Amino acid sequence: MRKPIIAGNWKMNKTPEEARELVAALVPAVKDADCDVVVCVPATDFAAVKEAAQGSNIHLGAQNVHFARSGAYTGELSADMLKACGVEYVVIGHSERRQYFGETDKTVNLRVRAAVEAGLIPIICVGELKDERESGYTDTIVEYQTLMALHGLTDEQIKNAVIAYEPVWAIGTGLTATDEQANETIGVIRKAVARKYGQEVADAVRVQYGGSMNPKNVKGLMAQPEIDGGLIGGASLKAPDFTQVVLYNK
Repeated sequence: MRKPIIAGNWKMNKTPEEARELVAALVPAVKDADCDVVVCVPATDFAAVKEAAQGSNIHLGAQNVHFARSGAYTGELSADMLKACGVEYVVIGHSERRQYFGETDKTVNLRVRAAVEAGLIPIICVGELKDERESGYTDTIVEYQTLMALHGLTDEQIKNAVIAYEPVWAIGTGLTATDEQANETIGVIRKAVARKYGQEVADAVRVQYGGSMNPKNVKGLMAQPEIDGGLIGGASLKAPDFTQVVLYNK
């Protein structure tokens, strides 16, 4: 059985004091969660979140990582730096990174490999644009992005990774794939992993759904057999909303 994982992606939100207040509210609220709980926060919030989450079941995540261990990469953070700050998870390849900052399938793979080599758990984002879905290329896009991201990893590293299926047209728009659409596409991702790495690996890797998962639709999505959790955007910025998502089965 795969343990569900609910991860909040705060994006470029929350000062350290705001982050401390939010996590302080979450700690007692989600203590009985049956899933892994992660908050992926701006680097400026690492220390505040780590302190506020101390001794709780809330894990610290980052939103990006560079593929080099050190060097002349102004403004970037290496996996070793994240690890030293107490980070356990890192989002890689989010569509906003691809859209605004030139992320490619190649650089996603390099970042994933750097993350796992440092002992971080990658949350690897894949997903199609609206016109790609309408043109019938969803399966092709997500299969390619997934297998490119996992290239060069061992079976054990893949089993420990998290994949987040986020249809780009549903991120921050209020739109969401139907429960059945999300389950079907995540099934496509799992089948692609099975073909390349075997059924045992595919059965172990956790695949989340992203794209406007919220308190209103979480129960239906999480009832689907292929969906192992969610990567939560807007709903992760308010303690009551994120709590409802985390406690979807309560």
